Amino acid sequence: MFDKLGRLLASPANWCGLAIATAVLVLKAVGLLGTIGLPVALLGYVAGFAAGGLWMGFPKLGAPAWDALDFKDEGDARQAMGRALGGVRALVQYNPEKRLPASLQSQVLALCSDLDALLAQWERSQGVLSLQENFHARHIAISYLPDALNTFLSIPPQYANTRAIDNGRTAADLFRATLDELGGKVKQLADDLASQDAHAFLAHSRFLHDKFGTGNLIDAPKEPTHGPS
Repeated sequence: MFDKLGRLLASPANWCGLAIATAVLVLKAVGLLGTIGLPVALLGYVAGFAAGGLWMGFPKLGAPAWDALDFKDEGDARQAMGRALGGVRALVQYNPEKRLPASLQSQVLALCSDLDALLAQWERSQGVLSLQENFHARHIAISYLPDALNTFLSIPPQYANTRAIDNGRTAADLFRATLDELGGKVKQLADDLASQDAHAFLAHSRFLHDKFGTGNLIDAPKEPTHGPS
């Protein structure tokens, strides 16, 4: 409620309305409007609010859609990751106010798909992630990606896509580089699990070879034979 009130009070439309209403009250104070000053001030505020809203935009009482990108690392890590990825994917597909260029939209969705694949691989893998890798896997989905997306979406699109802010790179360029780094880490985690599973498979195959190799099969007890009765 207080957030909505703050957005209303800080809006250009409200300031335009207040400016006109204040001007009317000043005229009343110096005796130029008499008893009609208060109704005229109210009408002036309404007219100023409408004019300011049409000119500079009416206040948006609802929080920006990207403010919903706030996820808790609670309960099972993989379930928390799944919830966060679902929220990120839904917002990016909706793409409020078209703030994400198509290329960045596709890149974020591709990273979400890679994280989904990592989760599925993690579920069926015989390997384990170290404490540090477990931390990275969780936080890429639950905080790193949502926070980067949230921060980028808070920048006006025209500024984000055209204004150089770091060595000639725009905010869009930096966000793209961030997505590349996160994607590289996800692939590294997937490769680590795959390597552990491959080595587990190799060890099991060697065990089976040692147990059931040619030598052991020859030495195995033979079926008894029965002579002619």
